[in-house]
Amino acid sequence: MPSTLESGPDVVAETEIKHSRFLAVLRRVDSDTAALAFVEEQRRLYPDARHHCWAFVVGDEPAHRAERSSDDGEPGGTAGVPMLQVLHHRDLVNVAVVVTRWFGGIKLGAGGLVRAYSGAVAVAVDAATLVPRERREVFTLAVGHGDAGRVESELRGRGVSVLDVSYTERVVFTVAARDATELQNLVASVTAGAGELVPVGTEWVDG
Repeated sequence: MPSTLESGPDVVAETEIKHSRFLAVLRRVDSDTAALAFVEEQRRLYPDARHHCWAFVVGDEPAHRAERSSDDGEPGGTAGVPMLQVLHHRDLVNVAVVVTRWFGGIKLGAGGLVRAYSGAVAVAVDAATLVPRERREVFTLAVGHGDAGRVESELRGRGVSVLDVSYTERVVFTVAARDATELQNLVASVTAGAGELVPVGTEWVDG
């Protein structure tokens, strides 16, 4: 199950290796545009730094995730990809990380850079509060006006998330649940078998 950062301020962690400073900043993002804007924000904050390497993973559905990374002038493959691999290893989504480096005068070598950048991200992730992302099935359910109040009360009382209520010729609830079979059984019970769930998609929420 993927996880993301708890909503709140950025997570910041600083490490030092052979006099080079590495400042890792993690932020929850909801689009690649937001992730890239975050990168530019970090560049503006620390114009004196030599490198601003970054990585992000956006999207809950594995088939539709967007992910990118950049070494920002470090030798190819020594910063961005190792940073991205930490996000993968922790199964994080909707997260961007920027590691800003102030060069300390001692070269670290390719292996040293990989360890430094991935380690900086790992320290930041360890300091973060993570929340699981849960996939829920979304349905509509139409009932008569006379039954609507009782049905809504039963659904909410059993922990079903009621996303919307529309009043037309019938009352149409939009509901979401982690377990579709359990929801179907509940609806059958509270509507005496008359209610029909119509699938309309899925949504991801913090668990």
